[in-house]
Amino acid sequence: MHNLIIGTGVSGATLANLIANVLNEKVLIIDKKEHIAGNCYDYRDDNGIMIHKYGSHIFHTSSEKVWKFVRQFADFNQYMHKVVAIIDGIHTTIPFNFNTLYDVFPQSMARRLEEKLLAKFDYNKKVPILEFQKQDDIDLKFLANYVYEKVFLHYTTKQWGVSPNDVDGAVTARVPVYLSKDDRYFQDKYQGIPLEGYTKLVENMLEHPNIEVRLNTDYKDLKGSFDRVFYTGAIDEYFDYKFGHLPYRSVNFKFEEYDREFYQKNSVVNYPCNYDFTRIHEFKYYLNDKSEKTVIAKEYSEFFELGKNERYYPIPNDENTVLYKKYLEEAKHLKNVYFLGRLGDYKYYDMDKAILRAIELFEEIV
Repeated sequence: MHNLIIGTGVSGATLANLIANVLNEKVLIIDKKEHIAGNCYDYRDDNGIMIHKYGSHIFHTSSEKVWKFVRQFADFNQYMHKVVAIIDGIHTTIPFNFNTLYDVFPQSMARRLEEKLLAKFDYNKKVPILEFQKQDDIDLKFLANYVYEKVFLHYTTKQWGVSPNDVDGAVTARVPVYLSKDDRYFQDKYQGIPLEGYTKLVENMLEHPNIEVRLNTDYKDLKGSFDRVFYTGAIDEYFDYKFGHLPYRSVNFKFEEYDREFYQKNSVVNYPCNYDFTRIHEFKYYLNDKSEKTVIAKEYSEFFELGKNERYYPIPNDENTVLYKKYLEEAKHLKNVYFLGRLGDYKYYDMDKAILRAIELFEEIV
């Protein structure tokens, strides 16, 4: 067997398909889970609703290369994701934008703030919240403190388990103040949900005579040798934690079913200041599934504990980066072993970035 790939998520599946198709080489791809597709795994429940088992996954990309690649394996709808948050009891838009401004403040006050924002920043600009706090004007300072308190502080603390000041700038930049009336959460050129789901998309990637898939399989139990090994699992686990454990945040989803058409007004509603969960997902919105019932998932963030829960998000900070680089240096001593994906690269990838990383790694090898 030429190639071993550990992990059947989008990173592993992308590599498997390219190697099998372009190089015409045999690939064994394995996963410890009982299903393919990693954390973007979805399935239709008894109500006919497509459930995202590991939380909402919205495909979005501005990369022509990535879009062309995934469209080989699935047709997508034209879903453009919007996120609603409850701020002071008001349903409004996240990220905080001009529409949010008029939702939460009296009109005269909102107009004054809008004029000052446009005098200070370019329209359509995204300003990271921690940068936005650096204001001299008394009104803009008030607004910055309001957004920080009501939108960012408590939500970030719940999601990451630390103060926003202890979270890497790449993470905080994902929740900007957006000087626009664009209510979409993403502004990428291509957005949507695969019409038959993510599991089917990955299944189509792996549908090739050169690809063998084995589930419920740990790579440590495999016998035989391979010309190349691609590892999308946790890099510290590969090296038996010889330098220590890389920290992760995990997520616990509490699924609930209701005898009504809809539970909430939007696919995702954030609760920055209320309750212990960060947000509620309602899945039937994504593919416009018709059912008299609905299924939601309340999302609770927690620290990853080995054997107890799943790794979701690497925690990027200086200390963890130093530890990751130790493992990266160790990996350089291995011949024809490659690490990729959120866990292999210890990086907060969206799906399109994970796919692009896999494509680029393949191109390097070729």
